[in-house]
Amino acid sequence: MKEKLLALKEEAFALIENTSDKKGLQDVKVKYLGKKGPITEVLRGMGKLSKEERPVIGALANEIRQAIELVIEQKQTKLQEELIQAQLESETIDVTLPGKSIKTGNAHPLTSIIEEIEDLFIGLGFSIAEGPEVEQDYYNFEALNLPKDHPARDMQDSFYITNEILMRTHTSPVQVRAMKKHQGEGPVKIICPGKVYRRDTDDATHSHQFMQIEGLYVDKKVRLSDLKGILTVFAKKMFGEDRDIRLRPSFFPFTEPSVEMDISCFKCGGHGCSVCKHTGWIEILGSGMVHPNVLEMAGFDSTVYSGFAFGMGPERIAMLKYGIDDIRHFYTDDVRFLEQFKRA
Repeated sequence: MKEKLLALKEEAFALIENTSDKKGLQDVKVKYLGKKGPITEVLRGMGKLSKEERPVIGALANEIRQAIELVIEQKQTKLQEELIQAQLESETIDVTLPGKSIKTGNAHPLTSIIEEIEDLFIGLGFSIAEGPEVEQDYYNFEALNLPKDHPARDMQDSFYITNEILMRTHTSPVQVRAMKKHQGEGPVKIICPGKVYRRDTDDATHSHQFMQIEGLYVDKKVRLSDLKGILTVFAKKMFGEDRDIRLRPSFFPFTEPSVEMDISCFKCGGHGCSVCKHTGWIEILGSGMVHPNVLEMAGFDSTVYSGFAFGMGPERIAMLKYGIDDIRHFYTDDVRFLEQFKRA
């Protein structure tokens, strides 16, 4: 009986070793350890053995049974590990292959220009101020030295909501609000970016809605030379270090004296071409010293304080910088147009 049990053990171990799947292992387990298996039969025949053989054979049968169960479990674990390894190898991703490109958006060219201008002036000590787009007539015109009967109002044909409420025609009202907030004490050093509205016919160079950035600096002993210095830095940073500027006399109701700023043509270097209309200069913005009446209405003593202001159109700067020939491209959201500025 002992030799029979040991032979069954070796036979079972050999079958387990040669089994390559879980089903085969289950068949081996049923064959040797099942109710009709040879080990179970040995245990059932224990009554025919002598008292001396019975405990020895019983202990050996249980030991062999446990050994077969252990080997089956170890084989199951090994087969499971081999299965997982094979699955990992079959599903391996080659991370060195180029991935699928994901389309991402990019900043609108106007947004890029505005942020570039903001960064420049923040570096010069200015802060950003904002105000309402639906504005009172007082802030939009009267506080800027433009009373109701002033003929210069015709230069800014407006969208009126009521007799006293309109869509702002420039961001200058933000300057007025900022000065009033300071209650007659300087310095005030701000730029005012935002949308403005004028009842204009849309064409290649005009739009009823457009962007504007204005700047204001009010303090004691602010001079026109300070304005020229700031604008020179702006021109060189935006259009190149070799740019020259010139200031031409002009008229704005809220500044006195008033000047237009031109830069030397960046395409021809000032020699004359189609971009500068063969003059060598390109008009960029309007500016001037804040009118004493504007200072007084905002609560500043014009005998103590002075200041300068300037205003520019980001669309015009973007059109010059990127060679865009129609302002309407900025607002039609044509993807073919916008995709040109992914690296701008």
